[in-house]
Parts: sequence; C-alpha cells; structure tokens
Amino acid sequence: MVTPKEQIKIICKGVHQCISEEELLAKLERSYSQNKPLTIKLGLDPSAPDIHLGHGVVLRKIRQMQELGHEAVIVIGDFTGRIGDPTGRSKGRRPLTEEQVKQNALTYRKQIFKILDPEKTVVRFNSEWLSTLHFEEVIRLAASATVARMLERDEFKKRFHQGISIGIHEFFYPLMQAYDSVELHADLELGGTDQIFNILMGRTLQKSRGQEPQAALFMPILEGLDGVEKMSKSLQNHIGIDEPAELMFKKVMEVPDHLIIRYYELATDVHPDEIRTIKSELMAGKNPRDIKFGLAKIITGLYHPESEVQKAVSYYEAAFSRKTVPDEVPILLLAIGKETVNDTIPQLAAMGLVKSRSEFLRLMKQGGIRLNGETIKEEDLDTVLFHSDVLKIGKKVFVRINK
Repeated sequence: MVTPKEQIKIICKGVHQCISEEELLAKLERSYSQNKPLTIKLGLDPSAPDIHLGHGVVLRKIRQMQELGHEAVIVIGDFTGRIGDPTGRSKGRRPLTEEQVKQNALTYRKQIFKILDPEKTVVRFNSEWLSTLHFEEVIRLAASATVARMLERDEFKKRFHQGISIGIHEFFYPLMQAYDSVELHADLELGGTDQIFNILMGRTLQKSRGQEPQAALFMPILEGLDGVEKMSKSLQNHIGIDEPAELMFKKVMEVPDHLIIRYYELATDVHPDEIRTIKSELMAGKNPRDIKFGLAKIITGLYHPESEVQKAVSYYEAAFSRKTVPDEVPILLLAIGKETVNDTIPQLAAMGLVKSRSEFLRLMKQGGIRLNGETIKEEDLDTVLFHSDVLKIGKKVFVRINK
C-alpha cells in the first residue's frame, strides 16, 4: 500500500487548494494504519447530465484516489435539484421536475463509470435522507448558519446589493448539500473552485453535529474550446465524454495552443515528468499541432476503445490533411428523396455539429456549406437530399446522408 506521504503528493497534484493538507494527511495516516479506506464524496447536480472534460477533472482525481485504495460516494442531487444550485446565477434557477431529475440521474450513472472504478464507487441519491427530515430537523438545520454567513456567498451578495430577490428556499441549497456530508460521514469532498462555499458549509455542519470535519479539495476550472470561459455545454465550448470518437478527436485538435499543457495536466493521466518534457518541447519550438495530435489520441483513448481511436485518427487525417471525404463520417438519417438541406439543420444542431440554425445560415452565407463538393446558397436550401450525399460544414465537419 502506498504510504500516506506519497499518497498526499499524488492527491494534491494539480489541485487548486486543499483544506487542509495537515487534516488530510492525518486522515490518510489513520486510514493506512487501520487499513480502512477514506470515504470520498462528490455531489452532482442532475440539471446537466452530459458529462464533459470539465467534469472529468474532478472525476479523474477521484479515480486516482480509488487506485490508492479509497472509495467514492457519488451523491446525485435528486432532492436538491428540485431547488437548483444558485452558483453562478444572477437570479434563482427554475426547479426541475421529479421526472427530469430521475432521467438526468440515469444518464449520469451511465457516464461516470467511463472514468470511475465501479467496484469502488457507490451512487446515492440525497432524497434518501433529505426527503425524510421532519420539520423540526429542518429548523435545526437552518439554525446552524446565519443570514450574514449566507450573504458572504458572491451570488447572494450581488443579488442583495442589486435589489434582486433571493428566495428563502435558496439558502437551503448549501445547507442540504452540507447535510449530505453529515449523512455519509464524508472524510473528503471534492469540487471545482465554484463550489468552495457549499463544501466548506459541509465542514461547518459536520462540526456542529460532533463529526470530524471533512477535508476539501478544490480542482481548477478547465477552460473550454474558446480558451476563455469555463467549459460548459450551454456555452457550446465543451468536449463531451460521450461524444463519438471522431468528434472528440476533432474538438481536442481545436484546443487553443496556450491551453495544451493545461489539458495535459487536468484532462489526462499523463505523468508530471512526461508533461514537463512536453512543455520543454513546446518552448523549444516544436509544432503545437504535433503535440496536440498526441493529446487528442490520449484523451480520445480514455473514453473509447483503440479501434475507435484509430478510426478517429484516419477520419481527421483524411478530412483535414488530405482534404478528402473520410470513409468514417457521422451519418444523418433522412427520408431519402423527401427531405431537403433545410430539413437537416435541426438534426445537425442536435448532434452538436452546428450550434444553431443561425450558425448554419451564417456559414452558408460565407460559402462554408458544401453539398457533394459544391457550395450551396440560400436558394439551395430546398434541394432534396439522396442516399450517400455528403454535406461539408465549415472546414472540419462532414456528414453523410443515409436512409
């Protein structure tokens, strides 16, 4: 078994902040001496069930700890999801219905095991304990924090000063998330830097209930493909872990050059020594595209079998190096001989191949949409499509029509 000091070096690699390293080391030493794994908690909000590489930063860190012998409890916030996390919100979030929460939670369960070890992972739903609390217990929960403490949270502070309403129920979100830690007797909780308030509230509530407070690890926020904003599906700058290998590989190749090393550090399991070598090669003038090609193979290989990775490489090289139509391209299913170019736009957007109808039309006006190699214009939108027709969208996306 890996010694506690070696474990903490591995655990803290790439971490933005640990609260506190001394407490975590003490927990690891006790775990080591008693041969008892730590309980690692991660809460997931089921409002956005498509996991992307940004979520994967935290999940990959948990996987590292599982390989050190510890166990993870993934808390699906099916109860808290009915309130909505106010993090990053300038106004209250519309609550999800119970059916929406259940459907999203099922999607999460399928996706997280692309990263986590199923044998060392337990998935729980916080409705198991939160839905059974009596009103007297809810009052006791509310008494564990003050309004002044809640208003320390940036989102609440801004809304308060701007005169934007704050529902009393919104104060309960961090309290309920904190109660999850009490229920699980969590030793350690992980989250992004946008979850600091919620996770520290877990420490506060555990102390008030006579428990040893959990340690907290805050992981950096991974920037998306725009190179500026955090990775987010709503911002259309994400790389989903459930996306086809060809699309994933292509997207990684679009990572801005200044983020290559950050993606190696946060989105792969490459050893730090190897990353230092790659960084030196970049600084010495090696072509960033060549280094990014290796990054794309590594990331795609984390979520797809080797055969799919090779298809993705062949697709990319054919499409973007030799400028030909690849053998393996996404297939668009249409009623052949009935549907038109215009009819394809909703499907293309649903597949993530264009962001929206307006983006498709903008590309078309710029000469960026081709049908079987011919540039199409607005008057061509009513062109009927047939089997094996190929649409090229922009410089990098091909779609073959099928029935």
